[in-house]
Amino acid sequence: MPKIIPIKDLKNTGEISELCHSSNEPIFVTKNGYSDMVVMSDKTYDEIMEKLRLYQLIAESEKDVENGRLADGETVFGALREKYEY
Repeated sequence: MPKIIPIKDLKNTGEISELCHSSNEPIFVTKNGYSDMVVMSDKTYDEIMEKLRLYQLIAESEKDVENGRLADGETVFGALREKYEY
């Protein structure tokens, strides 16, 4: 379940830091009862960015398949073996 805190709790920076690192997920900050910001540890941020990068690569691959840009695996690996003399 996501953690939600009011913006006034940001005064307790040490506690917020501990919460971010212990939960390993984003902390949602509200202002006047509405979503305002998201705070997270750098580790959580890096993990999310890595997932995003992978999703983007998958989307590009799916687009290649849709557009018929395919290559036979044996042909590709053969070319790599030849190029790197493997």
